[in-house]
Amino acid sequence: MKKRVVKRAYRYRFYPNPEQAEQLSRTFGCVRYVYNRALAERSRAWTQELRRISYADSDRMLTAWKRDPETEWLTEPSKGPLQATLRHLQAAFDKFWRKQTGYPRFKKKGRSKDSATYFGNCFSYRDGRIKLAKQSEPLDIRWSRSLPRGAVPSQVTVSRDTAGRYHISILVEETVAELPVSPDALGVDAGITSLYTFSTGEKVPNPRHEKRDRARLVKAQRVLSKKEMGSANRAKARLRVARVHARIADRRRDHLHKLSTRLVRENQVIAIEDLSVRNMIRNRKLARAISDASWSRFRSMLEYKAAWFGRTVIAVDRFYPSSKMCSVCGRINDSILLHTREWECLCGAVHDRDVNAAKNILAAGLAVQACGDGVRPPRS
Repeated sequence: MKKRVVKRAYRYRFYPNPEQAEQLSRTFGCVRYVYNRALAERSRAWTQELRRISYADSDRMLTAWKRDPETEWLTEPSKGPLQATLRHLQAAFDKFWRKQTGYPRFKKKGRSKDSATYFGNCFSYRDGRIKLAKQSEPLDIRWSRSLPRGAVPSQVTVSRDTAGRYHISILVEETVAELPVSPDALGVDAGITSLYTFSTGEKVPNPRHEKRDRARLVKAQRVLSKKEMGSANRAKARLRVARVHARIADRRRDHLHKLSTRLVRENQVIAIEDLSVRNMIRNRKLARAISDASWSRFRSMLEYKAAWFGRTVIAVDRFYPSSKMCSVCGRINDSILLHTREWECLCGAVHDRDVNAAKNILAAGLAVQACGDGVRPPRS
């Protein structure tokens, strides 16, 4: 059985003491300042001088900022998180130049997620305990699962979400064995009424995590809107709203992880549709439901898990008429409307719209695997 070495991140929650929380808060602030200032310098250099600033140039600027009396407080945190945020900015520009994302945006306190990345020389890992640079005590980590035996962390990322929860993501190298070859292949059609419909006829109901907590969320947001700007009560109300959002996100992520793991374990080939979610959420009537479904995250989970375990994920072109084509005779019915859930072809076959689409996606995916055509490039 073939094995491969992969880089895998394990995420845990931890509880800092008051001293650690204060030090992390200062680190988050310095990271945000360096990122925003470097982004401003790169934007200015391009708009005014038509000159690109590289990562090496921004690293030299960071050294100058530390020596500046007005920003000498940048020397307080460890150097690792400040250099890491410059790398993250460079990666954001690389994606922008490849037209994968929009132009990098500034980080705003309270709006963007606070995080700091520590490289191997900026933390210690001994006897299952992690101590960050410039901290006197190890972090109180709740080990919900153990790290792989003999794994040595290469970097850690600590973060604080808007709900005030602290998490640490530990990156390790792990040897993963490919799963035994499976004879099964699956077509997956995404939807809203049914979250996913498979070519086997199975339908995964949509949990609608956001809708389940919508009443609680509306109440919390209504209370927040009545609080005075900048008051302590507004900060408490904002935290209640953030906790509801965090609860929704946790349930959604857990459900998608379980479903994606199951599909990768059971099927050798998984064919999905390449959806333009960014354009679809412009529909104001469906934007909330589409965002709650989180199709893009599910596809990402499928892709990286398939790469780990020797499976294949194929994305069929988004303009492929999977819903309008008869999976029996191949005739395309252009008269099908969006609200039509069942239709009958001239050949006599009666189709469930979603199951028929999943079968067509599977057929197109297998054709792509055999011929190598009709598929969009991987997002990576």
